[in-house]
Amino acid sequence: MKQFVLFYNPVSGHAAFKNKLDWIIEAFQARDMLVIPYRTRKGGNERFVDFVRALSPDGLIVAGGDGTVHEIVNLMLHGHLDLPLAIIGSGTSNDFATFLGIESDMDRYFDAIAAGKVRPADLGRVADTYFINVASAGMMTSIAHEVDVRLKNALGKMAYYIRGIGELPRFHSFPLRIEADGVRLDAEIFLFVVANSAVVGSMKNIAEGIAIDDGKLDLLAVEKCSITKLMGITADLIAGKPISEKESVIHIQAKSLTVSSEEPLQSDLDGECGPALPIHIDAIPHAIMVYCME
Repeated sequence: MKQFVLFYNPVSGHAAFKNKLDWIIEAFQARDMLVIPYRTRKGGNERFVDFVRALSPDGLIVAGGDGTVHEIVNLMLHGHLDLPLAIIGSGTSNDFATFLGIESDMDRYFDAIAAGKVRPADLGRVADTYFINVASAGMMTSIAHEVDVRLKNALGKMAYYIRGIGELPRFHSFPLRIEADGVRLDAEIFLFVVANSAVVGSMKNIAEGIAIDDGKLDLLAVEKCSITKLMGITADLIAGKPISEKESVIHIQAKSLTVSSEEPLQSDLDGECGPALPIHIDAIPHAIMVYCME
């Protein structure tokens, strides 16, 4: 019987996943798999690595939002846990799980886990911190960090939109210097993201040609432009249309990036606070294996 350690966040999303534990356990038992739960703690989960080593499971499962996935990926890489990872999106934002198509049919996904279907996934790295989906900076990043946890749990993604509307009067561009695989570019931009998948901020298919296993990261930046043009780009993003070929959008694929600005800016890594700019970002090819349906 295969064994899996379930790393779950009891407060992700609407704090409802803990009520689904029995469903998960039953689904795995029906497929001759054993689930051993590990409840995350707000103060840190460094003991998780020793917990996993003591049990020697066949794989890991993470249940939570993008921030919880970010946490387990860093625990795995720093703790040298070379195990395949299954992702059950149960947070306010589940971008990486959405990109993999996991949430569309959970029974089929559980079958894929039982069958051992995995694929390699790249990671990004900033200093000694890894990210699985996105690094960003700009006005939208500050909005994500300032949304009250209680509001986010109550309203979900709508909390970000409400906060964003209130910040529109302060929305402004800033100078950005990008060095991508040795090539330098200076631009005045509104925001930028460095993406590993094509789903960012619950917006699907942000650019053409993004892959999680190509050894590269994709930088997209929206240059300073008219409000009309900016609203058009935003409308395409919300509608799930790629913006990589749009006027006023920079799209660069690279293995290594350095991003800096004269304006003090805080970065965001998978929805968690990252270091202030400048930051250096490396793509780490095939850093982990993830369970997938295809």
